[in-house]
Amino acid sequence: MRTICLMALLTVVSAPAQEAVFGTTVVIPAGLKGDIYHVAEGTESLDVLRKAKPVGTIYTSALNVPPQHFSIGFPGVTERFEWFAIDYGGKFWIKEPGVYRFKLTSDDASTLHIDGLLVIDNDGIHSPAARRGSVRLSGGVHTIRVRYMQGPADEVALTLEVASPGDDTPRIFSTEEFKPPGNPDEWNFAESMPPQAKDMDLDRSVPEVIPAPEARKRRRFRR
Repeated sequence: MRTICLMALLTVVSAPAQEAVFGTTVVIPAGLKGDIYHVAEGTESLDVLRKAKPVGTIYTSALNVPPQHFSIGFPGVTERFEWFAIDYGGKFWIKEPGVYRFKLTSDDASTLHIDGLLVIDNDGIHSPAARRGSVRLSGGVHTIRVRYMQGPADEVALTLEVASPGDDTPRIFSTEEFKPPGNPDEWNFAESMPPQAKDMDLDRSVPEVIPAPEARKRRRFRR
């Protein structure tokens, strides 16, 4: 079996310039742990992970790989540029109870679970697409799980965004933002829950795709 070589960081050369990673081999105690899997060519669903065995592990505090052409390179994973999956898991802290709205963009498959509940189902082989879902969260610690699979090459994407109660503008979800205060005496949160908010549109939308830089369009990749 080919061994996955994991890079700590890969800078995306595009306009505007940005850093985008699936993860790093450096352990992030309060972050997300991602187990990496090889999947067979032709796999169409994340259900295959139920019996799969991981071939590596990476860590990250946020999922922020915007839609981009595969020839830019797969941040955090080197030679394996197609037919792989990552199962992220971790915990996060909620100070303000209420309805949190999430947006999950991926190419190909992805799902979001909060406290074991399926909040967003973006499974299947598809071009970059986003789905939204909302969940009512009480104050305190919650679990999060994001499963992702990259199928055939061409484009890749994985971003998770969140909008807090009363905020209509989503931002990249980060465990650095949603972690408990360093002083346990400050672990306070409101006891009452706000009125139920209407869930956002769950229809699939197509986000903008970042094109490959001219200098890399003809770059050849190895399996």
